[in-house]
Amino acid sequence: MKRKLRIILPMLVLIGIGTLTLRHFLNVEEKNAKTHLNLYGNVDIRTAQLAFFEQERIAQVLVEEGDPVTAGQTLATLQTQRLEAQTDQAQSQADALQEVVNRLEAGTRIQQIDQARAEAAAARTTVANAEQTYQRLQKTSSGGVTSEQDLDNARTQLAVAKSQLEVKTKALNLALEGPRKEDIAEARNQLQAANAGLALLKIRLDDMVLKSPADGVIQNRLLEPGEMAGPTRPVFTLALTDPKWVRAYVPEPDLGRIALGMKALIQSDSFPDQRFEGWIGFISPVAEFTPKSVETTDLRTKLVYEARVFAHDPRNRLRLGMPVTVTVDLAAMPGAPPGQPAAKKDAPPVKE
Repeated sequence: MKRKLRIILPMLVLIGIGTLTLRHFLNVEEKNAKTHLNLYGNVDIRTAQLAFFEQERIAQVLVEEGDPVTAGQTLATLQTQRLEAQTDQAQSQADALQEVVNRLEAGTRIQQIDQARAEAAAARTTVANAEQTYQRLQKTSSGGVTSEQDLDNARTQLAVAKSQLEVKTKALNLALEGPRKEDIAEARNQLQAANAGLALLKIRLDDMVLKSPADGVIQNRLLEPGEMAGPTRPVFTLALTDPKWVRAYVPEPDLGRIALGMKALIQSDSFPDQRFEGWIGFISPVAEFTPKSVETTDLRTKLVYEARVFAHDPRNRLRLGMPVTVTVDLAAMPGAPPGQPAAKKDAPPVKE
């Protein structure tokens, strides 16, 4: 009997300890289920097709597939010989029109005004001399000393001299007044049009260089040097590393337990010892996998909603399509992640 008790008592103690341990484990699991929600999904990022705005042959391709690039980095260039020649021609035309404007705005030179005055003075002298000759011949012709023909010639020369004086006087007035305002305005407008055309050519020259619009990784290199590029022929596919999110699906019964801005931890099998911080940035208003508009009570519980959990991955370890597990902290109040405004749809990730 005592032997049986020695065997039964330890067994009862072990059973009791096991029961308490199991109850504690179940309580912990139940508590965790109330404070945390596990979601499963894949890493997703945006991609961009990069193409030249101009149509020309490619001169250089400076990056390879898999290369990380930064915003503003030069990726490829086009041949620019033709466009550079057009730019030089437009620059020369603009410079010539600028000189025309400068000349008109400066007005008549002092030397030209002095010349006009001298010509007017000479014309007045000619008129005075012609008038004296005419008056003298008029007196002598009455006495028959000179002929009527000489008098007519003197009268004509006087009229010509007066006309020339009028021309020279008006030329002097024009020199003193300077160029017309309308001529100056016309020259300025022509210069403005030439500068606008030159600016457009310079913009086109800048477009002959393809630069990265954001930080990312070259996913595909589609064209090579010597090939014809254009707006409809992408040269690269750029994988944007920021923002980066996990596309997961929330079961309909758990939809009311999550909210925008809730913090989360992201775990990948590739990095089992590392947790990536994240937050819920988008919850779809539309259910997925809905075969009918009216569902039974049982089928309604099988509906899921897309959610995007944005990840803080400064070392760029999470890759496109990587399967991950997301643990949402249901106990924490929704709010903005560190250093970020309130979470919105497609909110950017935290920067280091």
